Amino acid sequence: MEAPTGHLYALFAHPLPLETETRPVQRIRKGDLVQVISGSDKGKQGRVLAIDLARGRVRVEKVRVQKRHLKPGRKGMRTGGIVEQEGYVDASNVMLVDASRSAPGRVKIETRDGKRVRVFSKSGTALAEPASR
Repeated sequence: MEAPTGHLYALFAHPLPLETETRPVQRIRKGDLVQVISGSDKGKQGRVLAIDLARGRVRVEKVRVQKRHLKPGRKGMRTGGIVEQEGYVDASNVMLVDASRSAPGRVKIETRDGKRVRVFSKSGTALAEPASR
């Protein structure tokens, strides 16, 4: 199925690719160490807890912490109370952290030994696969 054409579709087209198209390689994965590069939590580092591919957002530990007020008996809590939970931030606001330089860096995809590997652009070191898979 081809996407409709026309000036209105160019302006309001859905950002996700059609089912027949291939998705780009995901550069940030669950378990990666990232640093926030913009926003109120700028400079904080943490592991990626969850990824929302449809909206292009990631949840990072100890970043954008929100308080939820739960009544007793809600979501398995018998006593209720205030629960702190990380919120989602846009994926463009975080960068992967290069362990060799301990600084954030850009990532590119290379083919090494027949496998696609994420590699830091500056140092050339390959990213280790995240432990939480």
